[in-house]
Parts: sequence; C-alpha cells; structure tokens
Amino acid sequence: MPVYSLEENEIYFPLPRLAREDGLLAVGGDLSVDRLLLAYSNGIFPWYNEDEPILWWCPHERYIIRPENIHVSHSMCKFMRKHDITYAVDRDFADTMHRCRLKREFEEGTWINDDMETAYYRLHKAGYATSIESYIDGELAGGLYGVNIGRCFFGESMFTELENGSKLALISLAGILSKLDYLMIDCQFHTNHLESMGGETVSYEEYRRILDDGLK
Repeated sequence: MPVYSLEENEIYFPLPRLAREDGLLAVGGDLSVDRLLLAYSNGIFPWYNEDEPILWWCPHERYIIRPENIHVSHSMCKFMRKHDITYAVDRDFADTMHRCRLKREFEEGTWINDDMETAYYRLHKAGYATSIESYIDGELAGGLYGVNIGRCFFGESMFTELENGSKLALISLAGILSKLDYLMIDCQFHTNHLESMGGETVSYEEYRRILDDGLK
C-alpha cells in the first residue's frame, strides 16, 4: 500500500482501510483542530518523531478498554483502602501533557513535541481534549490526557509521580466514563500494563462499529 501525502490547505484523509500493514496511512498535513477532529472521528491519530514530518496512523487491530470492564486488582483495592485517593478533571491540561512528555523524554524518548503540545492545547480549549489527575493523600500522583469526542475517549499518554499514580488516574477515568455511558477508551496499542487493566484487542471493523455508535 502507498503512503498518502496530505496538503496543509485541504483537510481530508484517505480511507482508513488503505493503511499499510504496520498502520501507517498518510504523511504531511497539519495539526489543526479540524484535521485532528476528522482524524480521531475515523480512528486515525498522529504519531511521529521530532525530526520527521507528521505521520498519521490507523492500525488494522486496535487495543481498547471498555470503561465498565476496567480491572482493579486485589492489591490495588488494598492500596486504595489504605490511602485517601481523589482525582481532578482538567486540573491543568497543559501541565499534565507536559509531564507526560518529560517522563518519556527522560526514559524512552517521546512523540510529544512543541507542536503537539500546542495543537492538543488548542483542542482542549475547543472542548475536545481532557486530562484527569490522581492524588494520593493530597499529593499529585499521576495523570493522563486524551481526546474526548462523543462517547469515546482516545487516550494519548500518562505520567506517574507516585506509586500507582497513572493506574489510579485510569481507574478514575473509567469510572467517570462508565457513568456517562461511554463505549470505549481507545488505547491504540497493546501493552502489558493496559492488558492488566482490562484492555482487549479488537479488529478495525469492530473498533469502527464502536466508534460510529459513540459518535452518534
């Protein structure tokens, strides 16, 4: 499959089914609010290194968590009983995203560059990106951010400052979304951590069905 080249002055994407086997669909374009909304509404997301053009991905298999299926282990339940656990929504979106960037830059490298931070903050100001932060005994413990459209949440990244911080943020997020009848947290790719939290692999066809239902 070819990789499609996008123009900055025309907001469109090729059909997601035309993505390469590794999930790469297109290159170029921009990170405008309208383009990002069109992308996520079709299961497409940007992911690229600082020295690369913008790369747009749509993997043929997706990893999701259905909010009502979030798994809280016995050890986590014990931890939560032992501490005062609270959470905040949109405490400081820009700070949460930057903390995600710093954690990954230090540990493994990151796709969260200056342009991405600016773009997702614009998305946040437009009402389509959200952060959630967890607190342990009153101290900031961790957080995550993602894109929020319809009844679908598209997770982007998370950070941990204290033990279990990001897990607690994800558990809190799933609890909120379940009460609001959200259909999925899109995790994009499998990790052992997400699997332990109740994640599952679905085909793009199943993912698209969930996505379409969530966007109605």
